[in-house]
Amino acid sequence: MSLPADHLDHARKVADAILYEGYLLYPYHQAAQKNQVRFQFGVLMPPGYAQVDPHEASSCQTECLLECPDAAQVRVLVRFLHLQRRMVQAVSAGGELQDVATLDVDGTEYTSWDEAAEREQRVAAEVWALLAGDKLVEFHIGAGEATEDLTDSRGRLAGRLIRQWGRLDGVIRLHAERAAGPYQALKLRVQLENATTPPVELSNRDDGLRGALIAAHSLIGVPGGTFLSMTDPPEWAAAEIGTCENVGTWPVLAGPGDCADLMLSSPVILYDHPEVAAESAGDLFDATEIDEILTLRTLTLTDAEKRQARATDRRAADLLDRLDDLPPEMLERMHGAIRYLRSAPAGAAAFAAAPEPDADIDWPSPEVTARPSVPWWDPGSDASVSPETDHVLIDGIRVSRNSRVRMQPGSRRADAQDLFLTGREATVEAVLFDVDGQVHLAVTPVDDPAADLQRNHGRFLYFAPDEVHPLPQSTTATERAEGGE
Repeated sequence: MSLPADHLDHARKVADAILYEGYLLYPYHQAAQKNQVRFQFGVLMPPGYAQVDPHEASSCQTECLLECPDAAQVRVLVRFLHLQRRMVQAVSAGGELQDVATLDVDGTEYTSWDEAAEREQRVAAEVWALLAGDKLVEFHIGAGEATEDLTDSRGRLAGRLIRQWGRLDGVIRLHAERAAGPYQALKLRVQLENATTPPVELSNRDDGLRGALIAAHSLIGVPGGTFLSMTDPPEWAAAEIGTCENVGTWPVLAGPGDCADLMLSSPVILYDHPEVAAESAGDLFDATEIDEILTLRTLTLTDAEKRQARATDRRAADLLDRLDDLPPEMLERMHGAIRYLRSAPAGAAAFAAAPEPDADIDWPSPEVTARPSVPWWDPGSDASVSPETDHVLIDGIRVSRNSRVRMQPGSRRADAQDLFLTGREATVEAVLFDVDGQVHLAVTPVDDPAADLQRNHGRFLYFAPDEVHPLPQSTTATERAEGGE
């Protein structure tokens, strides 16, 4: 028995969106500040990168629960991107090829850029065999180089593109065991490990990315089996699913709503049976993209910016071509799409008519109803509030702007992504008081490579005082001196 083709195709559309999530960010040319820090999701670094940054892992683990007989077969498709460097050469006056930053051929610009190639690895094993022992599969992708000649309109050689990629080594491990209890569900574990040894010592993130498995995720299928939802399990399986340990992954039911034999293990948080919005005309790559606003903003790019974007990457060129030719009706489809509406009770009015003003009522004067020059929620409306100078005492230690803290997300948080922050250090950017008198700390992780970018955009993480552990002032001063701050 095999997986239905339509189920797999449906799941692949979502998996493709994950594969290129954050690959290339608006405004889609390499000079953009956002594109200086790429590849944020599902990055498995070479083991040696732990000496540079211990927070970027080299492996991930998926555990899930399903019902199936021992004769069933587990099929795993692991997918990731492999970084490859594209270099440009131009034909010199003497007829020799020389490295250049940019080359123009008949109005088409070519530039150096770090592209990515799609890689897939497949593993299959019968359940009875996994119950007898784990299955380990090693994979190896050799280093290589490819060339592409660039010719002008007369057919003469104008230049050449050279693409180079490094060696990748990895391991996929499958483990299965029957859960305790009368239902004997199968607990399945899939581990993916980057085992690459880079040819040179790693000193920064760009070095590590050349030997990384990027946007790594997996599709796990068991024809004839029934996967159980990890987010909404049946009552009898809730306790066992609670013991499943997923590291760097988020497994959800995949395929259309009636599909039960396919699981997508994603590096980003999804709901069961995720799907690409019907209104989306194509991938825009920008994380948590909002198609309408990104489309409109892309259409406002200048000709020079579009030229730069087209020179950056083939996918950027295809995106711009698609949006330039986007029919008006496609843009209208993106505007105001509403889902999950419930029908109103019979006889209920959709909207209540506004009452007519009563001339006998003494309505408030314009001085009362006029909009203030500074909104009530803006800290500038209250001179007693100063996020940059305010402080709060935590465990007897004064915490204010530039204080160092250790993040300890509380159990009341619903976002599983917060778990990745546990134990990491952060710098307090501001101490905020809301209108109810609650205190919030705006912080930035100290090891976040995009910290300056996030700070410039005013984008921080927010914690309650009981969700951080303050570091002693003496330690903070020492760390600042060592860090050159």
